[in-house]
Amino acid sequence: MSPYDALLIVSFGGPEKHEDVIPFLENVLRGRNVPRERMLEVAEHYYHFDGRSPINDQNRALMAVLERRLDVPIYWGNRNWHPMLADTVRKMREDGVERALAFVTSAFGSYSGCRQYIEDIERARAAVENAPPIAKIRPFSTHPRFLEAMADRVRAALRELPHGRIVFTAHSVPVAMAQLSPYVEELRKASSAVATAVGATEWDFAWQSRSGPPTQPWLEPDITDYLRQSRRDTVIVPIGFLSDHMEVIYDLDVEARGVANALGIRITRARTVETHPAMIEMIAELLEKQPEPCARGCCAALIRPGVK
Repeated sequence: MSPYDALLIVSFGGPEKHEDVIPFLENVLRGRNVPRERMLEVAEHYYHFDGRSPINDQNRALMAVLERRLDVPIYWGNRNWHPMLADTVRKMREDGVERALAFVTSAFGSYSGCRQYIEDIERARAAVENAPPIAKIRPFSTHPRFLEAMADRVRAALRELPHGRIVFTAHSVPVAMAQLSPYVEELRKASSAVATAVGATEWDFAWQSRSGPPTQPWLEPDITDYLRQSRRDTVIVPIGFLSDHMEVIYDLDVEARGVANALGIRITRARTVETHPAMIEMIAELLEKQPEPCARGCCAALIRPGVK
């Protein structure tokens, strides 16, 4: 029997229409020293898709599949857009939830992908009187079912481009932030496991979706620079993401594909794990366990000069 009487899906959030885009991005960038010009540049990515991010529909799809598999109620709250996390925690309290487990849509340990979500959950609980306890599942990049789901996605992509060079990708972060977390190590271990599962003896890793100022060193190479340097047919595997949201469909399917077309090389992209049956079984298994605590001081925030 599960020690929890509810599952809470916690995600990043995304706009659902054109007029949501700027308020959403202002939420994302609050407290960060990002030029407004960069925010407007990112806004164009969303306008390219009529202002609607796919991430919310992907979370609804995940909930629908989980509801058929689990026997506990499922809730959903976001960091940056509706449904906001505090509102969801309030609804959980009103429904009489006594102890919930949180599944965060991020598999790897980093500040923005793990510890910040812990802070988000505690902030939401603090805003709701008598909020139920909520335990967060630890990053699960080594879980066999996650790796199984990712390997299946890669096999499908290789059927489209059998001789393509596999390159795994994930969201770039500042080098200084990466040094405070197991992010890079976990990504490379998971990529190696997936490559082995599909029989690939050689593979590469690149980064994507950088958003910081050019004066700050971030993890490199960017996937577009990788393609320009390699100039070979490529199977791109966005292992750092759990669903085909905006940073996947724009940064890879639009920008990276545009570079590949200009170079005259072929690329294909593996799907993210999304609602793969192995992922659903993984979540069901984790609902039966008490999460292990994160190491003290793991994934600390990067202190940015001039930002409070």
